[in-house]
Amino acid sequence: MLIVKVKSIEEISPFVTGRVIAVCCEGCRDVYYPDNDVIAMLDGIAVRGTDFEVLELLYMCSENFLDLYMQNYKDLFISCDTILTVSCGVGVQMFSNFVRNVSDSKIISCCDTLEMPGFQGLTPSKFNCALCGDCHLNETGAICPITSCKKSLVNGQCGGAKNGMCEVDDSIECGWERIYQRLEKYYVLAP
Repeated sequence: MLIVKVKSIEEISPFVTGRVIAVCCEGCRDVYYPDNDVIAMLDGIAVRGTDFEVLELLYMCSENFLDLYMQNYKDLFISCDTILTVSCGVGVQMFSNFVRNVSDSKIISCCDTLEMPGFQGLTPSKFNCALCGDCHLNETGAICPITSCKKSLVNGQCGGAKNGMCEVDDSIECGWERIYQRLEKYYVLAP
């Protein structure tokens, strides 16, 4: 986890329905983890009368850890409607890819990832986070439009993609086509 700021309950609660599981990444606790803010946010959502459970994970950005968790908690993820992720943008994206293989649950990011001064080290995954402080993962199916689009567009596809490939770099998939495909598959899109 990079440095995160917990989103307000008002930002998160419109996405929360049915049985809820909150998954909290604790992998980078030594950097910064807003314990009190996380507890207050989770308590606020639990009070709203939802069927609620909290899991703590280490390193949501690690494929090895996530693979083990998916084996152990697969049935739990299948049985829920909403999964709240308390993690940086890298962890949310990585976790989302793993959960999509077993569950149609909505995956909601509960944090914004903030810019960190100085050297940030290495991200142990293929996902990236721009540390923009205003995470759009809840509106884009847990795929970051800023890092998955070569033009960093946040308002939709540019229209230059051909056969699903980016017009800037035709060796990668268009980020916005991936977002649309995920939203079509797992969320109801308005016609």
